Amino acid sequence: MNDRQRDPHYPGRAAIEAYGAGGFRFAGMSHRGAILASPAGIWAWAPNSSSEIDEASLARVIAVRDEIDILLIGTGREHGPLPEALQLRLRELGIRFDVMTTSAAASTYNILLAEGRRAAVALLPG
Repeated sequence: MNDRQRDPHYPGRAAIEAYGAGGFRFAGMSHRGAILASPAGIWAWAPNSSSEIDEASLARVIAVRDEIDILLIGTGREHGPLPEALQLRLRELGIRFDVMTTSAAASTYNILLAEGRRAAVALLPG
């Protein structure tokens, strides 16, 4: 079994084409549930609420932190704060982040991507 079979993901960057009904469309594909997109690809993401977002769930972004300028975090229909300890840890790691609704995060990510900016996004369905 190769690495791609063990760790399925979309290998590369892609705009978020649509979102709603518990999922997302990107690169002509659809996914139900949360997603995490970094310069290395787009993966399914485990958290179901902002309170479940932790350092481990952001490991893929942390691993490429030198390749991004900002991490956008979409917390669903409502703006949900990140746990204080996680905010502090992201700052310690030098990761700039912004927490907003999923619709705002997806739209902002698409604009940054179109501009060629170095962004990552973590999106809870909304």
